[in-house]
Amino acid sequence: MIEIEAILDSDGVIRACKAAGHAGAGKAGTDVVCAAVSVLFRTALNVLSGREGIVFKGGAPEKGRLWLETEYNEKGKDFLFAVGEFLIYGFSSVVQEFPDNCKLTIRNISS
Repeated sequence: MIEIEAILDSDGVIRACKAAGHAGAGKAGTDVVCAAVSVLFRTALNVLSGREGIVFKGGAPEKGRLWLETEYNEKGKDFLFAVGEFLIYGFSSVVQEFPDNCKLTIRNISS
């Protein structure tokens, strides 16, 4: 099971996200659930790279673990909000299609 946690601030902007585990929906290297989560996560990391108004840290320290932490100012707020929406909708789609292999938790915090 891949467990994903997304943390949003009071404005709905993503501040952190982590994914851990293995879906177990297929053989290593061919698991469509793992691939979907990885592509969504890595696309978000790539798209945030060098974006004005957004500072982030993130990576994939080992197989089965991905993480992201963000900070932003007004210049980056709308873009980061959109990236967060992209991630949450994408992860939600994976969970809807593969509920036995992927779980998404969304937490809201004060900014």
